[in-house]
Amino acid sequence: MRSAPEREPQGPRINDAIRAREVRLIDENGQNVGVVPRTDAQERAVTAGLDLVEISPDAEPPVCKILDFGKYKYQEQKKAAEARKNQKIVEIKEIKMRPGIDDHDYDVKMRAIRRFFEEGDKVKVTLRFRGREMAHQELGMNVLKRVKADVEGISKVESEPRFEGRQMIMVLAPK
Repeated sequence: MRSAPEREPQGPRINDAIRAREVRLIDENGQNVGVVPRTDAQERAVTAGLDLVEISPDAEPPVCKILDFGKYKYQEQKKAAEARKNQKIVEIKEIKMRPGIDDHDYDVKMRAIRRFFEEGDKVKVTLRFRGREMAHQELGMNVLKRVKADVEGISKVESEPRFEGRQMIMVLAPK
């Protein structure tokens, strides 16, 4: 039996893992030293008591910086946590209607839709047909057109009204 192939470690390369012959070096004070051989850069890092970290591996030559790797990893984790905290997860809220919806009920549903848009969520408007209502699909289409017209300024139509079985569905997203 073979063992699992060795995975390459995540994150930037440090010290001996850096493969390039020459690197663009930034010293511990943030000063650009210029292009130097990798061995010289590693010696400078050792004399400073710090690590040589490959910051930008795609550059030509790669950019390396002399810094404390533990501190660098900690800062990166803090940055990632801050980014996760600030991102908004867009939810899809569903509003269900019927083709013969009354004016007051319609107004209540429209207030809910506007509130969802203010919170940054998408809205899925589902129009359910029952029994003989299927014979008058144009009534359902008229209701969805009315919804589309009423929220025209604050939203955009992500998917036009379409049939799925006995329901007509339209998805709206905030502008």
